[in-house]
Amino acid sequence: MNYNVVVLASGSGTLAKALIDAQTEGRLNARVVAVGVDRVAPVQDIARQAGLATFAVYPKDFSDRPTWNRALASAVAAFNPDLVVSAGFMRILGAEFLEAFGDRIINTHPSLLPMYPGAHAVRDALAARARMTGCTVHKVDAGVDTGPVVAQRMVPVVKSDTEASLHERIKVQERTMLVEVVNRLATGRLHLPA
Repeated sequence: MNYNVVVLASGSGTLAKALIDAQTEGRLNARVVAVGVDRVAPVQDIARQAGLATFAVYPKDFSDRPTWNRALASAVAAFNPDLVVSAGFMRILGAEFLEAFGDRIINTHPSLLPMYPGAHAVRDALAARARMTGCTVHKVDAGVDTGPVVAQRMVPVVKSDTEASLHERIKVQERTMLVEVVNRLATGRLHLPA
């Protein structure tokens, strides 16, 4: 396994945990080498318990976003990743980061992009009374959830859904899809769009 993955996350770490669990169980054709955060987050504990390196690059410690993006790129580069996975990372990656890794960054998103981009995708789907939503893995570009779609899975919306219940069902699909996409990228069965 010579395909190194750095995961960026901001929260509870369910997507990162899916990759880490797949690695621990021998179901991942890649190696998660580090988990990076932009704030103190439970995902750090998940990574540490798995014996993985963690790092933190806090935006508040930098004078501006470009400086933070350069610092984040430097921290990620230290692990020589073949792939950077934005997994619940609640920051837009700027030009300085994209210059370093733009050809190898993927993001997960809880909607069928281009529908419902942004931070409130599940709420937006419910507000629109969508009958179907889902999740997307896409290549990261300079926009907000605008990069080329790599994979998608559909999730039906049911009448009794709340934002929490729908999001949880989406996350189940999102976790499985992310592991599949990383496996396919690592084995050369999938290539990111140019």
